[in-house]
Amino acid sequence: MLQNPSIKNLCVVGGGFMGTQIALRAARHGFNVSLIEPNDDARAKAGQVHVELLDGLIASGFCNTQAKEATLARLQCTQKLAAVATADLVIEAVHEQLELKRQLFAELDRLCPEHTILATNSSSIRISLIEDATQRLDRVLNLHYYGPVDQRPMVDLMRGSATSNATFSACFAFVQANDLVPLVVRKESTGFVFNRVWRAVKREVLHLVDEGVASPQDVDRAWMVFTGQDLGPFGLMDQIGLDVIRDIEKVYQRESGEERDVPPAYLEEMIQQGNLGEKSGKGFYTHPNPAYKDPEWLKGERLE
Repeated sequence: MLQNPSIKNLCVVGGGFMGTQIALRAARHGFNVSLIEPNDDARAKAGQVHVELLDGLIASGFCNTQAKEATLARLQCTQKLAAVATADLVIEAVHEQLELKRQLFAELDRLCPEHTILATNSSSIRISLIEDATQRLDRVLNLHYYGPVDQRPMVDLMRGSATSNATFSACFAFVQANDLVPLVVRKESTGFVFNRVWRAVKREVLHLVDEGVASPQDVDRAWMVFTGQDLGPFGLMDQIGLDVIRDIEKVYQRESGEERDVPPAYLEEMIQQGNLGEKSGKGFYTHPNPAYKDPEWLKGERLE
């Protein structure tokens, strides 16, 4: 099993949708992993998701029971941030809020050994906005995974103002050792590579609905028919979490200062009502059995 010798022990901070999958992917590929999640319910759910994903891989023929047990043996879920004391690499996967990330990086800088690399899985925040919360500017960078990780096996790598070649090379090798495609961001960019494309799609479809041009469902039908994919933009936003989508859009808006980049009011209303997507059971669709999974749904609404 391919593995970069300079990174053996990984800590992932944040047991949400992305952190849970990042941790499992690394454990499956031979790394010792600690998933740090202070919330008891979220931590328990992360452990459950790990088992369910592995069982799904067994059912699909991509894994066996022995590999499942070996993976779980390399993977621990803990509430203690002190687990980073043995980490070669820490990947932060908490909420998309700059100050929260800066506070966490400052704490990680204090707790981690000198050699430890600190990475953020942020979907939109550049490491250069976080790095000066630490004393290790040469050992920080963006490592942005795309979810679901097994379906979108690629990672953006982007340097900060002083990220060393050794740090970048170690993380490049780590990504490849996880059987993921490394996408090198050659200059600082909010949104990295594919997320720049996804962001343009996301902003446009949110405004299509806000302007009353179409329903979220018909936008998704159009996308699915045109591309042949089994998920549309609004279905994907439900999967990511509408609160996460809102927070990311605010990052872009702060950078551009443009009114058009302000998240639509209806998105904020859905969040205030607790409709966050898959994780709450309701967003643009009702979960866990969203309407778009029914082949008949794709044929469109019927006029009465």
